[in-house]
Amino acid sequence: MTTLPPATHNLGALSQELVAKGQKYYVPNYKPREMIIDRGKGATVWDLDGNDYIDLGSGIAVNSLGHQDPDLLAALDAQSRKIWHTSNVFFTEPPIKLAELLISSCHCVKRAFFCNSGAEANEAAIKLARKYAAGRGRPPEKREIITFVGSFHGRTMATVTATAQPKYHEGFEPLPPGFRYCPKFNDEAAIEAMVNENTCAIMVEPVQGEGGVMPAKPGFLKFLKALCEKYDALLIIDEVQAGMGRTGTLFAHEQDDVMPDVVTLAKALGCGIPIGAMLVGEKAAEVLQFGSHGTTFGGNPLMAAVAHAAVTKLKRPEILQGATDKGEWLKNELAKLNHELDLFVDIRGRGLMVGAELKPALAGQANAISDAARKAGVLVLVAGPNVLRFLPPLTITQEEFEQGLLRLRNALKSVLESLS
Repeated sequence: MTTLPPATHNLGALSQELVAKGQKYYVPNYKPREMIIDRGKGATVWDLDGNDYIDLGSGIAVNSLGHQDPDLLAALDAQSRKIWHTSNVFFTEPPIKLAELLISSCHCVKRAFFCNSGAEANEAAIKLARKYAAGRGRPPEKREIITFVGSFHGRTMATVTATAQPKYHEGFEPLPPGFRYCPKFNDEAAIEAMVNENTCAIMVEPVQGEGGVMPAKPGFLKFLKALCEKYDALLIIDEVQAGMGRTGTLFAHEQDDVMPDVVTLAKALGCGIPIGAMLVGEKAAEVLQFGSHGTTFGGNPLMAAVAHAAVTKLKRPEILQGATDKGEWLKNELAKLNHELDLFVDIRGRGLMVGAELKPALAGQANAISDAARKAGVLVLVAGPNVLRFLPPLTITQEEFEQGLLRLRNALKSVLESLS
């Protein structure tokens, strides 16, 4: 692997001024990198000072077709000249076509509900599960939802409670009741010991994203489905991050040969346009009747038109196969880096959803490496303090990929040198 000269991604005066204003005016719940991203093309973005960066994060698995995709631009432009919003008091064509496309692509579902984000999609799924149990005559204490330690399902009060990571709960107590946490992901005995007649749903990610990029092991999701069938509960598969081609199939659960009762989507569904969806199978398709749930902007024709174009393109065989092939290439390249620099204890994932877990000697350094990578001209995410997370656009070119890995190597070497 050729060594690149160190990049010099410095902030100009205007960027410094804007960063300072952002730090002054924003509620400080985020800590953005000190840069101003100005534009993007493909898997490359540029800041306001003209520095370029290889984007290996895709806005956290959102920009799966890269930046400025021509098909998405055409859909956005065409619909923006027709109508943007009407509310759900009326039908419009784009969300009907999007629902038809998703349902025809995911043969275990019958109906679709559109919203604005992954948290909203999961919130809808939680309400659906409770309503399903209520319709079966089950009292509130028999409407429990089980999730897994390491999961992430959103930031609303219900979805943050469903998220089985205490760091997201702190300070928001009292949390809504009715959630239980399985202490071990991928452990049949652990989940079987918890599911009973009080369970109305199991909510699970096919690949835990924020929890360290942990894929469900073969057969695990089918085991969960069998438990749900036994106790008349719903299997909710959260594909907000892993879905829409990210793992090499349009829906990640396809690889597990399982028939979920509910699938939730967002992120790459709109490839940058905010939209979420809850897809519901036959078992619970009629549960949410008139007036039981709603959203002002969900199913917005502008967003739905772009999402339809996105899904149509993400379904293409060359895109899906590319995610698989590029993911294998990435894992091989990370293994080469590991052989050279001795960085990781594990490299794992599916398709272009890859995590590299740092060895104990580098514990807690994931954010420092991510920031060093940014300064070297490559954008890399983290999944907790010890895992580097790679979610590049599915359309990333080989040239962009190789350039990104070269820059990452520079960053990794600089961090190792600073710690030595």
